[in-house]
Amino acid sequence: MTGEMTLTGLVLPIGGVKEKVLAARRAGIKRIVLPYGNKKDLRDLPDPVRQEMEFIFAERIDQVLEALIPKLTERLRLIA
Repeated sequence: MTGEMTLTGLVLPIGGVKEKVLAARRAGIKRIVLPYGNKKDLRDLPDPVRQEMEFIFAERIDQVLEALIPKLTERLRLIA
């Protein structure tokens, strides 16, 4: 993962999306979480890459965590 978030949990756009996605693909990664502000950058990717990979867009850190740890909200409720 790469990126930046604010103190309030907002996920900020990143640079180099095309290069990072292509490197992830070469490494065998099929699921990518990106800042919502980078959604437009997918148009720079070749069609086969866009079709074979899953892209999840997040505006807040809780969306990132939920994408990485399925059912996180449920797990946290069980702890509390």
